[in-house]
Amino acid sequence: MERISTASVFPESSLRIMKIGFVWERMKAVVIVPLLRAAVVLCLVMSIMVFVEKVYMGLVILLLKVFGRKPEKRYKWEPMKKNDLELGNSTFPVVLVQIPMYNEKEVYQLSIGAACGLLWPSDRIIIQVLDDSTNPEIKDLIKMECERRRSEGNNIKYEIRANRNGYKAGNLKEGMKHSYVKDCDYVAIFDADFQPEPDFLRRTIPFLIHNPDLALVQACWKFVNSDECLMSRMQEMTLHYHFTVEQEVGSSTYSFFGFNGTAGVWRISAINEAGGWDDRTTVEDMDLSVRASLKGWKFLYLGTVQVKNELPSTFKAYRNQQHRWSCGPPNLLRKIVMDIIKHEKVPLWKKVHLIYSFFIVRKIISHIVTFTFYCVVLPATVLTPEILVPKWGDFYIPSIITLINVVGTPPRSLHLFVFWILFENVMSLHRTKATIIGLIGGLRVNEWIVTEKLGDALRCKNPAKGTRRIGFRFRERLHLLELGVGVFLFFCGCYDIMFGKTVYFLYLIPQALAFFVMGFGYVGIFVPNI
Repeated sequence: MERISTASVFPESSLRIMKIGFVWERMKAVVIVPLLRAAVVLCLVMSIMVFVEKVYMGLVILLLKVFGRKPEKRYKWEPMKKNDLELGNSTFPVVLVQIPMYNEKEVYQLSIGAACGLLWPSDRIIIQVLDDSTNPEIKDLIKMECERRRSEGNNIKYEIRANRNGYKAGNLKEGMKHSYVKDCDYVAIFDADFQPEPDFLRRTIPFLIHNPDLALVQACWKFVNSDECLMSRMQEMTLHYHFTVEQEVGSSTYSFFGFNGTAGVWRISAINEAGGWDDRTTVEDMDLSVRASLKGWKFLYLGTVQVKNELPSTFKAYRNQQHRWSCGPPNLLRKIVMDIIKHEKVPLWKKVHLIYSFFIVRKIISHIVTFTFYCVVLPATVLTPEILVPKWGDFYIPSIITLINVVGTPPRSLHLFVFWILFENVMSLHRTKATIIGLIGGLRVNEWIVTEKLGDALRCKNPAKGTRRIGFRFRERLHLLELGVGVFLFFCGCYDIMFGKTVYFLYLIPQALAFFVMGFGYVGIFVPNI
């Protein structure tokens, strides 16, 4: 009987496919599965770290609501007394109000007008407009507005400098060098789109006057355009959690929390003792807060004092803002971690809280695990049935974290919570990328792009004027990273439906669609070409 050759039974193309399949199975068994299994373990460890931190903050907020420990009960506070006939206004400390600006054409009048409307004796307040604008036309507009306000009796200073070295930190540092600042006791800082209420100083300064160990009083942010589009509502939900949970916990437990860069009042002596503003990172506010905290100064968050401001309305502006906010903290940690460890006067528990809880868990791990676990590792396990993720890791921990996040969600936005989760997972892509750049000191580590403010003027203009270049704008709106991740998640979701043994597709398909929506730029508002 003749021997039958393999080639006569299987065509050459089939043999090639079999060889590829064999190589893939070997590579999967030797390389992919062990690596993916290690990634699952690492992600589960990081998930537990975030889970413990979230539960801790949730418990603190619960205790605060039960026992009602308001700032007035924890710190001494007395209202400012009316002018004494003999002493006049001398009972009021001299306050400097700094408004750093950079080509803020749409909003400069709002912040300057709000600062001039603050209820404080005119001879005890100095408003300092720090204009870094590079556009001569905008520079002239801001200068004329300052001159107009000065003619109305406001003590307002218009200051410029020769260059933009150090960006905002450099601008604030230069502003503190003027001779008239020596007479000031406190400095209130507002970005160009922030509009404090008239009683802002009367509600914040007394805490600093009666509590000499307080360096900072941080107010809450209130958003004037949160209903503008779905993206602005998502941002409101994220920042509402930050203020009502993270900042409140740091303040109420006398542990560390960072200055938000605006809508706060600093004791000038605390700034000087901490070494002043430093431009080594893009989070100069956090940098100053850490150094002041190491000197023993305390901070207070006042959730009842709200300052109106504007959220980024375009996806491009929001991505740039999130890059700066996510890249800065790990970059700062690299540069300051040894100072924290070696500081002899800081207790061990505070060092652990600052390095582990604040920086590592909240500013690094939380970003990385959100993207790598839920958008890469977990979907990849669908393709490798050899790897099983425990139920507590893929369901119980995420569910509990989600429920805890509900605590910090505005009640009016609870129905949008699912969309917020999908939105945050997409944004975790950029936050993870920025975090890694900050950790390794990458090329964009000190990139500073001022967040675009639209104000009321641009929103009122006729959008029909911008239809001439819709095709060009559409190409600008394409984001390949989001689209690539969306394709991967969609493939994993479809594979799970056809061959998988899990129900991950219930999450993967909606998440893929969220990546597609944002990848094609259908998020935020469309800014016309004027």
